[in-house]
Amino acid sequence: MEMISRMKEDIETIFEHDPAARSYLEVLLTYSGLHALWAHRISHFFFKVKFYFLARLISQITRFFTGIEIHPGAKIGRKFFIDHGMGVVIGETCEIGNNVTIYQGVTLGGTGKEKGKRHPTIRDNALIAAGAKVLGAIEIGENVKIGSGSVVLKNVPPNSTVVGIPGRIVKVDGVKINKDLNHTGLPDPIEDRLQLLKEEIVQLKAELLELKKEKK
Repeated sequence: MEMISRMKEDIETIFEHDPAARSYLEVLLTYSGLHALWAHRISHFFFKVKFYFLARLISQITRFFTGIEIHPGAKIGRKFFIDHGMGVVIGETCEIGNNVTIYQGVTLGGTGKEKGKRHPTIRDNALIAAGAKVLGAIEIGENVKIGSGSVVLKNVPPNSTVVGIPGRIVKVDGVKINKDLNHTGLPDPIEDRLQLLKEEIVQLKAELLELKKEKK
């Protein structure tokens, strides 16, 4: 009964997050993120009982059919949602909390050949947008949003937004970031910096013109 309840919860999570989901049959047959998650639970079971080869075999077969690679050793919480999913990679020592959403092309990976804990920990209610890379044994706090294409190499405190390469943190003090999936309007620190430089150049030009006028 617990297994059936979890499977039903997984399907309901898709309906909560994806407005394109129209029917249970469609979700069951066509959502690769759901297939990858269910297959991971099987491979994770075999990994825990030290049937490592069988666990890896299941994960690699799942990767072939879904385009999503989840190492059997990864620990994943409830209401985990992978949207589209192609190119998603989740490493062996990765830990993912509850109500986490990730998009296509996301990598939760390591940074080298270190032993032990070498992949990120993602806390509850995090959202990681398309193409983002979260690397190393770092911690992503609760309610964090990571923008598309960002590369995160350091810990991120709760209730923060991260954008850019390398990832830069934009804190929201005292305000909880709502998990509204609207990750198209995230701030761009590089663009902000360029705008400041542009304003400084305009100001310098104005001052030079004033000096030229004074000399005449």
